[in-house]
Amino acid sequence: MRDVILDVDMGIDDAIAAMYLTTFAEVRIAAAGTVHGNVDAAGAARNVLRVFDLCDIDAPVAIGAARPLVRDLHLAPEVHGADGLGNVAPPASSREPSGESAPEQLVRLARSDPGRYEILATGPLTNLAVALVLEPRLPELVRAVTIMGGAAHGVGNMTPLAEANIWHDPEAARLVFAATWPLTMVGLDVTNVTRLEEQDLARLGRSPAPRAALAGRILVHYLDFYEMITSRRVCPLHDPLAAGILADPTLVTRSLDAEISVGLDEASRGMTIVDRRRDGGPVATDAPAAHRVVTEVDGRRFVEDLLTRLGA
Repeated sequence: MRDVILDVDMGIDDAIAAMYLTTFAEVRIAAAGTVHGNVDAAGAARNVLRVFDLCDIDAPVAIGAARPLVRDLHLAPEVHGADGLGNVAPPASSREPSGESAPEQLVRLARSDPGRYEILATGPLTNLAVALVLEPRLPELVRAVTIMGGAAHGVGNMTPLAEANIWHDPEAARLVFAATWPLTMVGLDVTNVTRLEEQDLARLGRSPAPRAALAGRILVHYLDFYEMITSRRVCPLHDPLAAGILADPTLVTRSLDAEISVGLDEASRGMTIVDRRRDGGPVATDAPAAHRVVTEVDGRRFVEDLLTRLGA
């Protein structure tokens, strides 16, 4: 059994990622922390509890960072709806978030059983950065970290150079990428080409399965947004792909080991700077141990697995 701590800004694709992850028998969601991003951190916690109720997950949910370390707060109602779930969120849960903060929860769990927990981070990385300050040994205490964010080839969706999760809090992201934990970055290079097509969405719409039905409902708003960009009702699978790679690493068909930094000035804010030199041969560097950057995946197998597991 693999114990996973979610760190999420629980919007539409975060919710689909969490529902997908719950279908893997060998993966257990042990806890969740929420962060600003798609919605405010408290709203994200309410959405996590809604999804956990639907999936019968009994795990603590802690509210985390309400704003970036340095930058102004930016939310994304135009992408995810005012409630973060396409303005069709299920009824509120009877459960409440814990009184613990998300960084405190992460540190407590990691200290309690070193090497047991993996982290799946699908929002801005503020909670992870704060947790590193609270416990500098955190990279030694967790099993692995999988992040949806960034891009290996300088593409962006918030700016021409920056992916949204990294752009929201680039200072936090730089701290997280500088840490020496086993980290996998799943960026826009692969998520933008891993999409739900119209026939896939029709399958979700026809399914009575609770996970598929909720995915179909909340995706309507998401599709409205992406239709303005692509002129088609298709959408990328950003956070679900990161969840899939955590659960099934064989989905990755190509990756490279590289140091990653983050741009902080206004022109490069949130750009992930991937040092590819190590992939081409030995490089003398004082930088920390390389992280894994996913560059290619078995996209169609992933999409089919997602749909099947959700019940479509």
